Amino acid sequence: MRLTILLASLAFALSAAEPVTFLRDVAPILNKTGCTSGPCHGAAKGKNGFKLSLRGYDPQFDYQALLYDLSGRRFNRAQPASSLMLAKPSQQIPHGGGQRFETDSLYYKTIYNWIAQGVPFGDPAKDAVTSIVVEPKELAMPKPGETAQIKVVARFADGQSRDVTKEATIESNVPTVAKIDTKAMVSGERTGEATLLVRYQGKYSTVPVTILNPKPGFVWKPLPQYSYIDQLVDAKLSKLHLQPSGGIDDATFLRRITLDLTGAIPTPEEVRAFLADPTPQRIKRAKRIDKLIASPAYADHWTVKWGDLLQSSRKFLGEKGTFGFREWIHQSIASNKPYDKMARELLTSRGSSYDDPAANYFRTTREPKPTMEKTTQVFLGVRMVCAQCHDHPFEKWTQNQYYQMAAFFSVVGLRPGYEVGEEIIYDQRADYEMKHPKDSRIVAPQFLIASTAPIKIPSDEHRRDALADWLVSKQNPFFAKAIANRIWSYFFNKGIIDPVDDIRASNPPVNPALLEALTKDLLDHNYDLQYLMRTIVNSRIYQTSFVPNEWNEKDADNFSHALPRRLGSEQLMDAVELAAGSRPNFPDVPEDTNADQLPDPHVGKDGFLDLFGRPTRESACECERRTDLSLPQALNLVNGTTISDAVADPKGRISKLVLAGKPDATIVEELYLATLSRLPSKQEADNGLKYLAGGPRATRAQDLLWALLNSKGFLYSY
Repeated sequence: MRLTILLASLAFALSAAEPVTFLRDVAPILNKTGCTSGPCHGAAKGKNGFKLSLRGYDPQFDYQALLYDLSGRRFNRAQPASSLMLAKPSQQIPHGGGQRFETDSLYYKTIYNWIAQGVPFGDPAKDAVTSIVVEPKELAMPKPGETAQIKVVARFADGQSRDVTKEATIESNVPTVAKIDTKAMVSGERTGEATLLVRYQGKYSTVPVTILNPKPGFVWKPLPQYSYIDQLVDAKLSKLHLQPSGGIDDATFLRRITLDLTGAIPTPEEVRAFLADPTPQRIKRAKRIDKLIASPAYADHWTVKWGDLLQSSRKFLGEKGTFGFREWIHQSIASNKPYDKMARELLTSRGSSYDDPAANYFRTTREPKPTMEKTTQVFLGVRMVCAQCHDHPFEKWTQNQYYQMAAFFSVVGLRPGYEVGEEIIYDQRADYEMKHPKDSRIVAPQFLIASTAPIKIPSDEHRRDALADWLVSKQNPFFAKAIANRIWSYFFNKGIIDPVDDIRASNPPVNPALLEALTKDLLDHNYDLQYLMRTIVNSRIYQTSFVPNEWNEKDADNFSHALPRRLGSEQLMDAVELAAGSRPNFPDVPEDTNADQLPDPHVGKDGFLDLFGRPTRESACECERRTDLSLPQALNLVNGTTISDAVADPKGRISKLVLAGKPDATIVEELYLATLSRLPSKQEADNGLKYLAGGPRATRAQDLLWALLNSKGFLYSY
């Protein structure tokens, strides 16, 4: 041990004059070797009695901990090589984290010299990293198996630069497409796209990586382009050698658009009329879109979506509050209230929760921090929760910004009203302030990002009005982008940025030009969400088939073909009722209220809806609604009472058809139209007729309906 220390001291003595600081030189080593990681000393409670900030987000805290924790026993300035900070990670003495570097390594030498020079912290005005430059900025490989070297250069506040490739953290968001090794070498693993996230001392950069399909013979075959959406998607697909699938027929379009806009399936009569309409296809589809958006079912369906996001639930609001909040949301949707106005009304609402139902927005979260987290996640697509305890590990948001944003809501007060269940939302005194958890200092409210048109933040309790001005401003780069991305996801089963409420540098859009164009279009039309929906669903891309071709069969990101989507819980229940011709009957609500009209998960509570993923509305995250298919769901479809009761309803579709004496061919056709929204093929019709002829018509017809309700064609939107 002593010999090792002596040799190390002699080896590094000559270079000890080279200036070394904690900020510029040592902190990056701690981060790279994993000392500040979550499983090690960066854990919430540290490791083995010693804590550092997670990923080194607070260099000053880490410096103080190293120097003064346990009376500074981690350093021996007289004999630097005897310091625990060197002896443990080099495994000269037992270390729970194992060996992090060798005694002859550059990292060992750097820390040795730092200790020998008196462990200087450094000057933030000189040693802080101001930016990183990554080369190349984009990678395009002609085929899997190619490699490329990544280089990272840090720029410091004093103007100097340094190659920090070895110390930077580089990760791939899809390692099966692009893999990165410890030497920053990228390997193309398979055809597809990935993004490299590069981090160094709180600075971030991304590198998009594309590995093209090496299959020979690709020739782009142009398809009709109805709008900028088709142009921008096609431009990306052509570049990636992904030929988009063809279009869908009228029956498939009608079912898809009716489900997406109204949450329902079309009736047999609607299908027949649409298929028989001789109007040119694009015109009649556009007219159908307009008709659906103008229907009451449209407002019902989108009220459910916004009720989920805004957490409209009697658990938080009581019965009267829930019905009032739902009605406010419903009226906003039905009247096509501009999205910025809707957001402003929510954020600036005051007074009685009964007189101003928008005030219920604050009753679900109640406290400043969760209210801020919900606001940024819903309206900006930004998840701030990680920054509550420390700077965000994957984004630029800091702990200070977390509390500066929360300070906007620290003045929101709630007190009981005069009626049972009523609450009054009011502005508390301005001295009721947000305090920083580290030092209890008062945190003044500040916008997440500076506004290009300065907005004055009042010093009094009316700061929420300033927040609303900033939030809905057309100069805010997040507000319109977040809702454009979210609306897109409702029609394509995934966002251009996905998840839709996790917008960050390390989660880039798959088609930046498309998202920017949608955002600009929404801004140019003053936050008209119905206009945006019309634009999206009138595009050729929306009306693309789910059937892939040889070029796009592996693509799940670039919208080259549709992705089948399982019907949501309310959609599925309403579709079962409509197909079977039965009438919904939920307790606690008026007769014939369908699932899309229920005000919250606690009204008309039914095991079927909950089993198939109806959210409890305890979170503002889209992820709370599930659309997977599980074994319990499959068993319920086969043996559950919801479908069996609907099929056997004595007043249902089967009974009416049989009692009316309809021929077997009509029954088969009607059941296909009622369930799959299309006419049966010749083989399907023949099989149906053969089955009905083999026994009691009513029983056999019920069996056929039950089989169709359990088919993928019914359970999924194609």
